Amino acid sequence: MVVTLSRIPTLRELYRTSVLRLADSAKPRHQPRGCLLDKISLYQGDITKMELDAIVNAANRSLLAGGGVDGAIHAAAGPRLLEECRTLHGCETGNSKITKGYDLPAGHVIHTVGPVYAKEKADMKAEQLVSCYKTSLQLALEHSVKHVAFPSISTGIYGYPIKDATHLALNTVREVMDTPDANELERVIFVVWSDSDKLVYEELLPLYFPPDGEISRTASQEGWELVNDSGSSENARV
Repeated sequence: MVVTLSRIPTLRELYRTSVLRLADSAKPRHQPRGCLLDKISLYQGDITKMELDAIVNAANRSLLAGGGVDGAIHAAAGPRLLEECRTLHGCETGNSKITKGYDLPAGHVIHTVGPVYAKEKADMKAEQLVSCYKTSLQLALEHSVKHVAFPSISTGIYGYPIKDATHLALNTVREVMDTPDANELERVIFVVWSDSDKLVYEELLPLYFPPDGEISRTASQEGWELVNDSGSSENARV
């Protein structure tokens, strides 16, 4: 079944339904921006079923299909995707390239090459992973993509620790979304497959996209426990 944008909840909706909450001990790493709560989503499911302007593929350097989400996207897109990828002559780690979506519900595929994790090169690997998200969003903006979905890049067979990778993903997307150029993006969706990955995103999203005053007022009325912008508890009721 195709997943349309209208079926994907925004962070504002997830806060209002208590799926997301900012713990009383947590200190947000960015200031609240209410407009971003309507532009960011978390979705658990199959990225190949999403009817969007673009989905991001966690590709290998050859761009000629591999395992995991890469293989699933190529299988769903059909052989014409591989044909176009052959004309791109690969892609360096941390960079991204864009193709058509072919048989996918998505109009485009942004192929990005994540790093293979190595603890002794953690700083370099972090820079490469950050670059994956930045260059993917740059391509989205250059091609007038209004909505784009990201898988959790490099956290599968490439071995990047999920929590470290999620911190980098969320911080990078937040920094890009805070720039004037990103006003054209209507939705950025983080797509997870496993329950364990979903829990990590639910824990960390409020640090980078904290609730705004409107949500805090509603939460107080409904008995949620939240903190205000300064990090202190406000109107909390357990």
